[in-house]
Amino acid sequence: MRAIIPVAGIGSRLRPHTYTVPKVLLNVGGKPIIGHIMDRVIENGFDEATIVIGYLGEKIKDYILKNYSLKVDFVEQEERLGLAHAIYLSRHTISRDPILIILGDTIFDVKLKELIGSEHSVLGVKHVEDPRRFGVAELSDGFITKLVEKPEQPKSNLAVVGIYYIKQPHLLVESIKEIIKANVRTKGEFQLTDALQRMIDQGERMKPFTVEGWYDCGKPETLLNTNRYLLERQPTPHARHDLVIQPPVYISPKANVKNSIIGPYATVAEGVTLEHSIIRNSIISEGATVVNALLEDSIIGNNAVIRGNYKRINIGDSSELEFN
Repeated sequence: MRAIIPVAGIGSRLRPHTYTVPKVLLNVGGKPIIGHIMDRVIENGFDEATIVIGYLGEKIKDYILKNYSLKVDFVEQEERLGLAHAIYLSRHTISRDPILIILGDTIFDVKLKELIGSEHSVLGVKHVEDPRRFGVAELSDGFITKLVEKPEQPKSNLAVVGIYYIKQPHLLVESIKEIIKANVRTKGEFQLTDALQRMIDQGERMKPFTVEGWYDCGKPETLLNTNRYLLERQPTPHARHDLVIQPPVYISPKANVKNSIIGPYATVAEGVTLEHSIIRNSIISEGATVVNALLEDSIIGNNAVIRGNYKRINIGDSSELEFN
């Protein structure tokens, strides 16, 4: 079984963190986003993967090769012309066997084995309040009849959330080839939803699969929410005399942490130096230094340095105090 994971995006909504680190290597719940995805892929029996890289792609390639031993083909998408274009560039790695396409900026809590072996292609969907920034699926008799990318007036609240089990991938490749040849673009890009719709129009049957556990990593606030979800599934670190730990938290064994209060919902990554601080609902990324700081709802990038200054005050009535 082969999984195709497109990760070529720039991640502009996560600036400044993605100036020097590709989005999928941002740490969440103790490891990079792509690490969580690869773990799930391997757990579900996939032994081959195609990773579509682009922006800072060599860093992604280095991480995958260092940490995973399954067979991986890397495909470079020099121009970001859409998800369908990314899949088309991967066509030489695709056989007639079914494939799983899984987007690299979301984390799923899905039993993939329930998709594998389905009689039909299956698309992951989730009911959302505002589906206008997603591909939207319309259903009839339990099958998908129409897919529309980012509609202004959606006729359904079922968002296509980035997990696709394709039973006959050679038909998908042919559909993408047709839309590229005809220069069919939506929002300026070759969309996977347009290629899938062409398959449906030609008689391919596709079923929806409800994905309740879907965690977006595309914006700072959603990255922190996903961090919270992942930490709730982590074991509590061992107690230490110089730390107050309020679980759930993740503290790397290779972090130097002392005289601090950590948690709840804090990730402290490898190589971090953290002293005399209070950290909650935050991600402290690799190699960062945090001293004398109180951080909440924060993301601290790799090798960043924060040095605060606590003050203790005993002040009487009718007083005035000003800090510069």
